[in-house]
Amino acid sequence: MSDLNALVRAADRLEGRNAAADRYPAPHHLAKALDPRIVATPALELLDANLMDVAAGRCRRLIWTMPPQEGKSQRVSRAFPAWMLSRNPDLRVAIASYEQRTAMRWGRAIRNDIRSHPDALGLYIRGDTSSAQEWQLRDHIGGVYSVGVAGALTSRPVDVLIIDDPIKDRAQAESAVFRERVWDFWTDTARTRLAPEAVVIVVLTRWHEDDLAGRLLAQDTRGDWRHINIPAQAESDDDPLGRAPGEYLLSARGRTIKDWEDTKQDVGARTWNALYQGRPAPAEGGLFKRAHWQWYTALRAERRPDGTWWVPAAHQVIQSWDMTFKDSAKADFVVGQVWAKIGAQVFLLDQVRDRLDFPAACRAVEALSAKWPQSHAKLVEDKANGPAIVAQLRATVPGLIPVNPAGSKYARASAVAPFVEAGNVHLPAPDLAPWIAEYVEETASFPNAPHDDQVDATSQALLYLLGSQNGAAQAMDWLRDYRPGT
Repeated sequence: MSDLNALVRAADRLEGRNAAADRYPAPHHLAKALDPRIVATPALELLDANLMDVAAGRCRRLIWTMPPQEGKSQRVSRAFPAWMLSRNPDLRVAIASYEQRTAMRWGRAIRNDIRSHPDALGLYIRGDTSSAQEWQLRDHIGGVYSVGVAGALTSRPVDVLIIDDPIKDRAQAESAVFRERVWDFWTDTARTRLAPEAVVIVVLTRWHEDDLAGRLLAQDTRGDWRHINIPAQAESDDDPLGRAPGEYLLSARGRTIKDWEDTKQDVGARTWNALYQGRPAPAEGGLFKRAHWQWYTALRAERRPDGTWWVPAAHQVIQSWDMTFKDSAKADFVVGQVWAKIGAQVFLLDQVRDRLDFPAACRAVEALSAKWPQSHAKLVEDKANGPAIVAQLRATVPGLIPVNPAGSKYARASAVAPFVEAGNVHLPAPDLAPWIAEYVEETASFPNAPHDDQVDATSQALLYLLGSQNGAAQAMDWLRDYRPGT
């Protein structure tokens, strides 16, 4: 009789699990049932699709990077383990975070969710193994173990490993010792406990280029890892959510465009690019190190009564234009810079950077030329859309000089980086030019940033002003070859 009762109980539990699978076909459905405040956003829907790929075996290694406080941990570290266990109660799940207490918070939440909805999920917690750190399902080997990156997983095989925010803050991120501790946890502790068909999900906010996600991707020679990065603000045409460049994330927390803009301004370019855009840059940069830039805090130019600007002591004032754009709503950035040379020192005075189509780019050149009449030479890269701009404006804007770039973008940047290191290049302080923070971030991230338009314009200007082939010689070459009407 007892055997019959056991079979009946087993059948009831199986029926409950089958009902749970029908009731919650995706992690979102379970997340919504656990917390009615949960909202569906395009980012979380894409996350759901990737989690279902993990569950189906189509993806065994997933890295998900996304701005903070947008629901990624609630979905990955709370709803997903319960959803997986409702389908297979023998799964052994491990959740790791920067400290054990944080990991235990997720273990406790999943346990309490199951206790609150045992029949709906078809799952029941064992009474003798039910702590927040480690609990197990009744009549099954499945359960959840929570561990910090300094902890151990000894004698605990793992079928599903979730590493959620292994770095707490910038202090830990900047510590090479702590970053190495996180890496050691992966190589020496977590990786060695994975079952043959185990799946791994790393979900985090990026802090450092050498964080766990960065190092895993850098060493992924087999192409094991699928990396999905959701930036707060779309930056390119291949945005994972299909957004146009410049479009902000539809927030799970109700952030408005103004909220995003305020956050972007308040946290600064470096933190914004790392935490919110998912592309951290080295603190001291690669070619262009932050510490090498010189700064000026007083205006180097005077505004004249007619509204134009003039640099009294300048030996040369030039414009440098990068005209890589597309005639569409998803145009790339057009950049125009104004530089002055005083002795052996050069100063960035002004910059235009916007997504512009062809007519708007022409108007931008005309406007910057009217604003800085002293800039007689106007360098325009003689590739992409540059020739069309020169042809269109040559009759009305004097001093347009097509520049045929020699070598790759990286080679040109490498050629001018010594001028920056030597202290010859001066930038306006942020209170003079709020856009300079993004300029410094792009140069620090080069060549790994999604855009390099400011770097290209800078390389072109510095090669002209300080390079071995000086600007006067380039101008004379152009004038020698120029024929009216061509």
